[in-house]
Amino acid sequence: MTPEPRYQWGQRVRAEIDLFNDGSFPDQPDDALLVKSGDAGEIVRIGLHTETNRPVYLVEFAEHRVIGCLEDEITAL
Repeated sequence: MTPEPRYQWGQRVRAEIDLFNDGSFPDQPDDALLVKSGDAGEIVRIGLHTETNRPVYLVEFAEHRVIGCLEDEITAL
């Protein structure tokens, strides 16, 4: 059974932790700081991490950087 997402498309959120490059941004060094804890963004898409059956939120932060976040990595503004 797929859990209901806690957050909705278009919702403003804040990063709860520093988010680092996990290899998803080849133009950035591995482990580069992408978003600082406290930075605000907006959810632009909601997907599902198929291996863990958890919602994944694509959040657009400053400079149009879109990063996949799990529920424990963001909080509603």
